[in-house]
Amino acid sequence: TVVTKTTPRIKAIPHTVVIGAGIVGVCCAIELLNRGHRVTIVEPALAGGEQAASFGNGAWISPASIVPMSMPGLWKKIPAYLMDKNSPLTISWRHLPQLAPWLWRFLWAGSSLAKIQKTAKTLHALLHDAPQRHAQLAIAAGVPDLISPSGLLYAYPNRAAFEAEHMAWQLRRDNGVAWTELNAAQLHQAAPALQGKYSFAVHVLQAAHCRNPSAYVAALHDYALRLGATRLKASAKGFVFEADTLIAVQCAVQSVGGNSKTVLNCDHAVLAAGIHSKALALLAGDRVCLESERGYHVELPNTHIEPADLPTPVMPSDGKMANTLLETGLRAAGQVELSSVDAPPNWARAQVLLTHLHNTYGTLNTQGMRRWMGHRPSTPNGVPLIQRSSRSPNVICAFGHGHVGLAAAPATAQRVGQLIV
Repeated sequence: TVVTKTTPRIKAIPHTVVIGAGIVGVCCAIELLNRGHRVTIVEPALAGGEQAASFGNGAWISPASIVPMSMPGLWKKIPAYLMDKNSPLTISWRHLPQLAPWLWRFLWAGSSLAKIQKTAKTLHALLHDAPQRHAQLAIAAGVPDLISPSGLLYAYPNRAAFEAEHMAWQLRRDNGVAWTELNAAQLHQAAPALQGKYSFAVHVLQAAHCRNPSAYVAALHDYALRLGATRLKASAKGFVFEADTLIAVQCAVQSVGGNSKTVLNCDHAVLAAGIHSKALALLAGDRVCLESERGYHVELPNTHIEPADLPTPVMPSDGKMANTLLETGLRAAGQVELSSVDAPPNWARAQVLLTHLHNTYGTLNTQGMRRWMGHRPSTPNGVPLIQRSSRSPNVICAFGHGHVGLAAAPATAQRVGQLIV
């Protein structure tokens, strides 16, 4: 072809490699495909599989999830948490030296009202319209029934217990979160399955939940493929740079005969590999203070509780766990265990959740019960990293969502798209 001054130039379609096929990764892939990018999703395991934090969460999509884990005065409770194996937060003595830098920053992040107000405001920007964003995504992916605009209930034994959490609820009110107060009779009507020990609740109306997080992530992944994404079953191992410009992602491809190496030439890379993003971020110039808040769930597929008995997900104040009736059963998700990523699951934490379920709803049928442990990729202040890497503006960080990965994924994807554009 002879190029002359009158020959129009054909603009190359930018190629972006999205590392990770959890909820954040697949949302980023969809966003970039809609912006005209060619996208390759790099993930060694099944999209929606048990390896991802988005598989086992409480399934809540809530604008109220803006309260950071670290709050003023929490440091006073740390000794008790270290001693009490049944507390909502437990810390492994064995791994305390490794966790100390993160834990110090965690306590400092919640050491003043001004700090937590800033965190809540930042998270509000990601979460305020999360239910609407997910409803639109689910419709586009052909699975509208997987997002339920049911609202969410926070149940308390009495009003005094609710008022004891005034700081958290004031943060929510200051950021525009609205709710309705329910007395004992109204609460029993809203959630007949709850035991009578709860006599007060707040109903966050503008909230939703996902009826099957695993199926939802898989459906969004398949939707991305229909939009034109390519899927590479591989693990990202590093980057290739020319000066400060990313030119490729190095991958180890899984095969029957073992792993083989390949290089994906690209214009951009999005780092959305959850807890595994920490090592890759270092290769892109960022030493990230990121640890796993190991979370657990138990799921009971054969309970006597019907949808009419628990139409709205509930968080009992004494358990601090999300109780959600999913397509796959009644799930209780929660707990925070600070330990090594490589440490084996401590299934006593799941037993704590099961005990709370029995205390909340009466004796339940545990036949076929499933247990899960996963890694919430958490920064000390609870705010995810959505930014360009220090080494190259072509590498975009999109990880560290802690407890809000499911809810914040669509807004995260939009910001990633804006950074790349």
